[in-house]
Amino acid sequence: MNSFGIDLGTSNIKIYDDNDGHTLIEKNMIAVNDRDELFAYGDSAFEMYEKAPANIHLSYPLCNGVIAELKYEQILVRSFLTGLMKGNCHPADYYVAIPWDVTEVEKRAFYDLVKDANVKAKRVMIVEKAVADGIGMNIDVLNAQGVLVVNVGFDTTEISILSLGGIVLSRLIKVGGLKFDDSIRNAIRTEYSLIIGGKTGAYVKNNLRELEENREPAIVYGRDIVTGLPVERSIPTDLIDSCLKENFASIIDNVRVILERTPPELAADIYKHGLYLTGGASQTAGLYEQLAAGTGLKVNLSDSPLTSVVDGLAKIIEDDHYRTVAYAPR
Repeated sequence: MNSFGIDLGTSNIKIYDDNDGHTLIEKNMIAVNDRDELFAYGDSAFEMYEKAPANIHLSYPLCNGVIAELKYEQILVRSFLTGLMKGNCHPADYYVAIPWDVTEVEKRAFYDLVKDANVKAKRVMIVEKAVADGIGMNIDVLNAQGVLVVNVGFDTTEISILSLGGIVLSRLIKVGGLKFDDSIRNAIRTEYSLIIGGKTGAYVKNNLRELEENREPAIVYGRDIVTGLPVERSIPTDLIDSCLKENFASIIDNVRVILERTPPELAADIYKHGLYLTGGASQTAGLYEQLAAGTGLKVNLSDSPLTSVVDGLAKIIEDDHYRTVAYAPR
């Protein structure tokens, strides 16, 4: 029986195929034309982002970690899975990662999405995202020890305390890579009267560490607010650092709130082992250092932050030892 592990991120969709052991990573984006027909999806849709004409609608069907446009997300999932199965869907089991701190209706939507996507789903099993994260980072989450996982994604940050294969406490906050990008764009607009696109903001964020090491400014292209003409500007990295710090402070404050509510025995474990940092936006320059300074804890960085959840799903599929953490909703 073929099995798939699906991690639906707001920015990226990750699908593990146990048939060949490979993981597909593509943008979780869809482009449809005026007649609501599929025009492009995944990375090819992202190529058109911020460049498409008015008759082509581009969207991320997930928003703040939950499904906002079910129909579009179903088309995306079906398209990717059909491609993985070489155009011929056959019966398979699906393991889907979901955030914990959302409503039961929102959780159920992830299950229904796969169940009703016409992909011949035999079984759809749910795995809490933070638990999959822990397993993907090679932490023995089934033990009676406290584990603090901070997953900084595109739209949200999920802060969770794990023990005995379950979640003791969890908090989902609306701060992530997109907020970081927006802060950079707003700072550049305010200081330099320059409007830059979302992709440019993300490029600056992703290259910040390298720019700081080389002591180089960020070169950006955008539209001058005063003249309305396209221009090039040189942006000092200090400006980018300062606008990111506000977002980092919000994450640190919420980590502290979770720690204040953590039972003392679990808190002792967390102090010994530190917190585990993962998620695509966790690689943003300065976050690791700020988190360590703001919490006083050792910060363990994930080796593969973008895929730690889907790596965990792969282990759950392959290793019976971890199967207990997956369940079918009632």
